[in-house]
Amino acid sequence: MSESTPISRIFRRPGATTESRESSALLAGAVAFVLGVIVGLFVFQGRDVPISGRGSIGDFAALGGALVAIAAVLFGCVSRRSQVRRDAADKRERPRLRWFDIAALALAHAVIALLGWIGLASIVSRSFVGATAYPTSAAVLAGVALAVTTYLTFLSAVNLTPMTLSLVLAVFLTVGAFASMLSATDPFWWKENLSALGMTDDISAMAFNLTLIVAGVMVTTIAHYATAYLPHSTPAEARGRSRVRIALILIGILLACVGIFPVDDFLVAHNTSATGMVVVYVTLVVTLRRLLPSMPRVFVLLGYTYVGVIVVLAIFFITGYYNLTAVELVAAILIFSWIIVFLRNTGAVEQPRDESMRQQRALNN
Repeated sequence: MSESTPISRIFRRPGATTESRESSALLAGAVAFVLGVIVGLFVFQGRDVPISGRGSIGDFAALGGALVAIAAVLFGCVSRRSQVRRDAADKRERPRLRWFDIAALALAHAVIALLGWIGLASIVSRSFVGATAYPTSAAVLAGVALAVTTYLTFLSAVNLTPMTLSLVLAVFLTVGAFASMLSATDPFWWKENLSALGMTDDISAMAFNLTLIVAGVMVTTIAHYATAYLPHSTPAEARGRSRVRIALILIGILLACVGIFPVDDFLVAHNTSATGMVVVYVTLVVTLRRLLPSMPRVFVLLGYTYVGVIVVLAIFFITGYYNLTAVELVAAILIFSWIIVFLRNTGAVEQPRDESMRQQRALNN
C-alpha cells in the first residue's frame, strides 16, 4: 500500500505528480483564503457590506480574484517545469511557455476572475434585494472567493494541455466580448459593424481591443503549444506540423493587430488584418487534410462546412441581406470555435500515442 507524498516533497516539486499538484493547489488556496480574510477585515471594518456595487463583497472578490489569479498562473507555470523535464526524459515533446505566453494566460485568467465575480455578485444581489453582510462574514466570503479562484487557476496553469487551453480561450473570449457589448455607450453600435465596439474612448473600446490583443497572443500560444502534441515521425509530418503552426501564428498576429489598430484611426491596417486573418484561416482549413493526415476526418469536414458558411455569409452581405455586424459576428464565432475544437482534437490525437508509449514501457519493464 503506497503512502501519501510528504508535504516537504510537495514544496520541493509541486508539479511533479497529480497528488502534489492537487495538494499544492489546496495549499495555495489556503494562503489566498487567509490573506483575503485579513485584508477583508480591514477593508470592511465598521460597516455593513453590500453584495455588489462600490465597496461590496463582489468588488473585493473581483479585484482580489484578478490579483491572485495572476499569482496562481505564475506559480503554476513555475511548478509545471518539473513535469516538462520529466516528459523530456520520456522523449515526449512538451514545449516551455515563453514569457508572453505566460503573460497572456495570466491576464486571461485575471479578466475571467474579475468579470466573473462581478457578474456573480450582481446575480446574487438581485436574488437578495437590499441584503448586506457583517464585516466578518463579508471578509470570510471574500476569502472563500479568493481561495476558489487560486485553486482553479493554479490547476489550470500547472495542468495546461490543449484541451485546458481551449476552455480558457473560450471563456475569455465570451467574457471579454460580453463585457464590451454590455458597457458600450452607444446601444446601437451593432448597426455599423463589430469593430465599432473598439472605436470610442470609453471602457467598452478598451475591453474590446484588449480582448482581441490578448486573444491574439493566446492563439500564438496555441500555435506553439498545441502543435507540439501532433505526431511528426516522418519529414512530411514535420513539415505539415510546421506549416500549421505558422498559419496559427499568423492568425494570432493578425487578430492582435485588429485590436491594436482601431478601425476609426487605422482603417486600412484594421481591414487588412481582419481580411488577412480570414484568408489564412480558409487556406489552413482547405489544406489541413494534406498537412495533418492524423487529424480526424470529421473535424476536417467540419472545417469545410465552416468555410462554406463563411462564403454564404459573404454573399448575403454583398446582396444586402445581412449587415456587416452579423457577418463579422458569425464568422468570428466560426473561426474561434474551429480553433477551440482544433485544440481538443490535437489533445485527442495525443492520447492514443501516450497510451501506446505507456504500454511499450510496460512491455520493456
